[in-house]
Amino acid sequence: MRQLTKSRIKAAVPRLKPYKLYRGRGLYILVTPDDRRWWRFRYRYQGREKTLSLGVFPEVGIEEAEDHRDDFRKLLRAGIDPSVKRRAERNAHGDTFRAVAEEWLANQRDLSPGTTEQFRTRLTTYLYPKIGNHRVDAIEPTDLLAALRSVESKGRYDTAHRCRSLAGRVIRYAIATGRAKRDPSADLRDALISVRTKHHAALTNPKDVGKLLNAIDSYAGFSSVMSALRLAPLVFLRPGELRGAEWPEIDLAAGEWRIPAARMKMKQDHIVPLSRQAAAVLREQFAVSGSVRLVFPSLRGDARCISDNTINAALRGLGYGKHEMSGHGFRTTASTLLHELGFNSDVIERQLAHGERNKVKASYNRAAHLPERRRMMQAWADYLDKLRRAAR
Repeated sequence: MRQLTKSRIKAAVPRLKPYKLYRGRGLYILVTPDDRRWWRFRYRYQGREKTLSLGVFPEVGIEEAEDHRDDFRKLLRAGIDPSVKRRAERNAHGDTFRAVAEEWLANQRDLSPGTTEQFRTRLTTYLYPKIGNHRVDAIEPTDLLAALRSVESKGRYDTAHRCRSLAGRVIRYAIATGRAKRDPSADLRDALISVRTKHHAALTNPKDVGKLLNAIDSYAGFSSVMSALRLAPLVFLRPGELRGAEWPEIDLAAGEWRIPAARMKMKQDHIVPLSRQAAAVLREQFAVSGSVRLVFPSLRGDARCISDNTINAALRGLGYGKHEMSGHGFRTTASTLLHELGFNSDVIERQLAHGERNKVKASYNRAAHLPERRRMMQAWADYLDKLRRAAR
C-alpha cells in the first residue's frame, strides 16, 4: 500500500460517493463529494466497530492526526472506549452553540475576510444572545425559531434567512464532529417570512451602455478606482472578485487571469481570458501598482484593496443612481447583451462563473469552453468599443 502523504491527500479528487485514503492503524482520510478531507479513526471496542472524527485536513495535519490516533490506541489498551471518554470530556466543558460556532469559524480558512466578518457579526448580534449558551445537541427548532423571530421583529427578513442558514452550518459541523445528532434549522425552511428577490440595477439598452462607457472614460478620480471602473464591463466579475485582484493571478503575456477558488463566490477556480482592451487597462494599472501585490490598492494603504462600495460610489459620482446601475450590474449587462448577440448560453454561464451543482463535474470544468470564451471575450470588448463610438 502506498504511503499516504500530504501531496496525495491534496491531489485527491472528489467522487460521487465518499471514499477513503488509509494512513494506517485505523487512521484514514474520508474524501467527500463536496471536496472535504476528514480525518477518521476506526477501531473496535467490545466487539463493536466505531469511528471517531479527528478534524479536517489541512487544519489537522498528518502528524497531529497520528498523535490523536496513538492517544486513542493507548486508551483502548487500558480498556477505555475513546468515544465515551471524549463525550465525557465535552460534557464537562459543555459544547455550547457559541463554542462550536467559534471552532467552526476558525476552520473556515477559505472564506474571505469580509465574509468571515459578516458571519461573526450575525453570530454575535443575532444568534449568541439567544442560543449561544445552549448545548448544541439540545437546541430545538423552537429555540432557533425564537432567535430568528427576534431578527424578523426588526424588519430584517433577509438577515433572518441568512442566520438560519448560518446556524445550520454550525450545527452540521457539530454533527460531523460527533457533538449533535440532527440539524433543527432544516425544520424551519418554511417558517420564516419570505423575502422578495432583489435584482441588481443594470443597463441593458445598448445605447445606454455606450453612454455609460463614455462616462467611465471621463472619470478622473483615484487610479485604482478609475482602472477598476474601466475593467469592470470588460470582465464582468462580481465586485469582490474584481476589487480583490492580485498581480500573481494575472499573466498579461498569455492574456489570462486565473482567480483561485478561495476568492470566488462558488469556491471554484476561474479563468478570465483577457481581451486586448482588458490587458491594456491592466498594463496601465501595473505602472501604478505593479510593485505591490494588490492590483487595486486602497487610498488608505497598499495592504488593502479598494472598499466594497467604491465602484458604486464612483457610478453615483458619474450621475448614475442606485436604481440605474451598480457594480454587480455589469454582469447583468454582459449576460443580457451577449445572449442577444447570439453567443452560446453555456459559454456565457461558464464565463459568469455561475456554480456547477455537481461538484465532481465542476472540478473538471474550470477550463470548459475556454477557446470559445476567449473568442467571446474579445468580441465583447470590440462590441463595447462600437457602442462607445456610437454614443459619441
